Amino acid sequence: MVVAAIALGFAAPGAPWTTWCAILFGLAPPAAAAWLSRRDSPRGRLLVLASWAAAAVLSAGLTGGVAGPLAVWCVAPLAVAAVLGGGRPLAAGASLSLGAFALVGLAQAIGWTAPAPPRAASFDLGLLGVATTCVGLAAAMVMLRRRLNQRNDAHGAVNADLHALLLRQPHLILVVDRSGRASAAYGTPPPGVSADLLFDKGLSALMSDDRQDDLAWTLGATRQDGEGALHFQLVGRDDAWMNLDLRRLDDNRLIATLSDATPGRLREAALEAARAHADALNIGKSRFLANMSHELRTPLNAIMGFSDIMRQKIFGSLPGRYAEYADLIHDAGSHLLDLINDVLDMSKIEAARYELRLERLDAREPVQAALRLMRLQADDVGVQLRGVLPSQSLEADADSRALKQIALNLISNALKFTPRGGLVTVTMRASGDVLDLSVADTGVGISKTDMERLGRPYEQAGDATQQAQGTGLGLSLVRAFAELHGGEMSIESRLGEGTAVTVRLPVLAPEPEAAQPEPASGGAQVIAFNPQR
Repeated sequence: MVVAAIALGFAAPGAPWTTWCAILFGLAPPAAAAWLSRRDSPRGRLLVLASWAAAAVLSAGLTGGVAGPLAVWCVAPLAVAAVLGGGRPLAAGASLSLGAFALVGLAQAIGWTAPAPPRAASFDLGLLGVATTCVGLAAAMVMLRRRLNQRNDAHGAVNADLHALLLRQPHLILVVDRSGRASAAYGTPPPGVSADLLFDKGLSALMSDDRQDDLAWTLGATRQDGEGALHFQLVGRDDAWMNLDLRRLDDNRLIATLSDATPGRLREAALEAARAHADALNIGKSRFLANMSHELRTPLNAIMGFSDIMRQKIFGSLPGRYAEYADLIHDAGSHLLDLINDVLDMSKIEAARYELRLERLDAREPVQAALRLMRLQADDVGVQLRGVLPSQSLEADADSRALKQIALNLISNALKFTPRGGLVTVTMRASGDVLDLSVADTGVGISKTDMERLGRPYEQAGDATQQAQGTGLGLSLVRAFAELHGGEMSIESRLGEGTAVTVRLPVLAPEPEAAQPEPASGGAQVIAFNPQR
């Protein structure tokens, strides 16, 4: 348009002032485009198109309107939009060109346009206006065609790269119809699979007759739900397995991925065999320990019985050293019997051979028996043992021996980790059908590292001297007995402040409807065992 404006100035030197104003208006849009090109943005492009449309309207209005020689410049916004590219600028340019023609026509109808230039000047102006507009449109079409070619080339390169990647990927990607017959295949077929067979007979050719219904159901489910999967054995091959993953496309075709599942199947079989072997070894170990512990208790009972006879001097007195040895033999036998009983119980539990003997009982009785048995041990270590039990009976459906073992193990652990002068408190509470048995001590506490290990068989806390006093089965047996009753065990501890272990058992029998109120002097029955000083 700049060239056209200069050429028109030389072609019509005697033109009226309106023609020269029209030429000056034609110079404004290129200047605006040059300034806005430094800040290229969607808004800037729209401003360029609007300035070209405004300039075209003014130039055409000053040279005779739609019949004037410069009316063709109203096409300029469309040409500029084609150069800018993109759908939105092109639509805006077409709208502005049409609007420019409409405004010029309206102005001419109202009488607001200037008269046309002289005949000679009008001819020159019209010829150059048409020429410059045609040149602009041609340049725009050339640039638009070049951009389209570049875009098509880029898309073609991307499609070629994508096609090459699809052909080289390790799985077989298929496009299949409703019956499972392939219409396109990309990638590497799994061993034993022919892509030509899939084109000819479809996915059904890969499966035995007894899996055809599964394939039909999977294809139908994929068409309905959008996805499906099938794991099957390759027909005629006992050692080959396939995975088929399906997705629905927009045109109701299905895209499928076929991959070799044999390595994963072999790994699963190896893991399952290893797990079964480990379970068999564990069960065998538990049975061996159970049988061994049972066999060891028979001679051990004889040792403890004869040593007890010597301690009680039933057949006469013994020299001092021999009496001392008899006491040591009896103590060592008692300790060993406790360890054997723990191992026997844990072995039975691990071998799933331990059966609870449920009976209706007063839950306080096993705990009171445990407190009486642990009295001497508490006296020996100088720790006060205190029991806080309800004054009324707690009717429960439980295994009496298991309840006693729970209390014995918890009290034994508490005494082991409580220094001389400390306190161990055994508390029983009823909450609905749940029996809470808690053993709290004022001992050394448990570290966070040891807390994570406790409760597993043969795991112990404390130093070497404390660990040598047991097998690490106490808490694991407590947890196992609690879980056999449908309950749970929890531990709360803080270093230097003590530990509290609570066992919750849902074993209490329902209370009678007309329960007798407790006496006014009722409350907890306290059984205190004060150590000998």
